[in-house]
Amino acid sequence: MHIDIITLFPSMFTEIFAQSILHRAIDKKLFSVNVVNLRTYATNNYGSVDDYAYGGGAGMVMQIEPIDNCIKDLKKTRSYDEIIYTAPDGQLMTQSLCNALSLKENLCILCGHYKGVDERVREHLITMEISIGEYVLSGGELAAAVIADSVVRLLPGVLGDEQSALSDSFQDGLISPPVYSRPADYKGWKVPDILLSGNQKAIDDWRMEQSIERTKNITK
Repeated sequence: MHIDIITLFPSMFTEIFAQSILHRAIDKKLFSVNVVNLRTYATNNYGSVDDYAYGGGAGMVMQIEPIDNCIKDLKKTRSYDEIIYTAPDGQLMTQSLCNALSLKENLCILCGHYKGVDERVREHLITMEISIGEYVLSGGELAAAVIADSVVRLLPGVLGDEQSALSDSFQDGLISPPVYSRPADYKGWKVPDILLSGNQKAIDDWRMEQSIERTKNITK
């Protein structure tokens, strides 16, 4: 899989893709990423890619021309399955959406900023809009990182245990059950006896019960 990320702040991604699972995926050549500085496509000498909104109002708007030029340039060497815009009013990111995106080969993510992008970008250049939650961030960079991480970890070969991603929360519509590790007794805080019983069926039943209960609690 390859992801191009269009942003005004490329340095925000430096450490994100140099750590943990994303870095491992890059090392294994299972994933590649290209972070593109949108200011490179500015049409003025100041590197500015935003302007005041028509009709007035607070906040600056990311202009359509540099975004269009950037996407056209990227399309010269790559055909995208989806061109994604990170927007608070976009489709809510879910595990099923992550699963679907993990089957794609080439993605492009446009990070919004300021008051957002010229609406014509959304009407004519974007194929999918994604929100990572019903709240507003200063920019789409963190959302783009969340999308990349949640999708790349699902690629075959990225995780050490191929079954690990399949047992994640939301994969089967349920929250994952509680997990414990050594020691079995710490300051009198004990691991549930069932997990130490060696009875795998009983353990699996307990985990399912816990998952169902946890899922009920977050949906109340």
